[in-house]
Amino acid sequence: MRDRGVKFCKAGLLAAVSLLTFAPAASAEDIHIPPDQARVVTFSAPAKTVFVGNPAIADLTVIDSTHVFLLGKNLGTTNIIALDAAGHEFLDQQVVVIDRPGTMVTVQHGQGQMTLSCSPERCASIVTPGDEKTLTARTDSLVIADQFKTREELASKAASNGNAGSTGGGTGAQQ
Repeated sequence: MRDRGVKFCKAGLLAAVSLLTFAPAASAEDIHIPPDQARVVTFSAPAKTVFVGNPAIADLTVIDSTHVFLLGKNLGTTNIIALDAAGHEFLDQQVVVIDRPGTMVTVQHGQGQMTLSCSPERCASIVTPGDEKTLTARTDSLVIADQFKTREELASKAASNGNAGSTGGGTGAQQ
């Protein structure tokens, strides 16, 4: 009876070690990256194969067996998977391509829309899903930049006064 218990215990221990050895590593956190930005991802072990789930959202370029460049392409969520030389998955990590807060403005005109990336000095058109297929030259980008700057100044004043509510007055743009 005692031998049977020892064999059962050894088998359970062997199964647990196998699961820990060959199970994919749990990722600590998602990787957040803005569109058109890159960052270096470092693996805990050398990778033989690296794959991105949806290359329309993010793309990667291999630097060496433990590093890749990750590029945010379009807003959304995908994942990267890394396999070791034996074909075992050791990484499956979510990649979230996020909007940079306060820098993207969507202008509705007629039935179309245009997305702009704005700084306090100027706004530039960027291609975003849902935008018009034919980009027309906008002569009002400086006006939009002024509206964006005014909105940011109003928001800063409201925040410094402890007023987190609406500052009133629309700019004709959505964020």
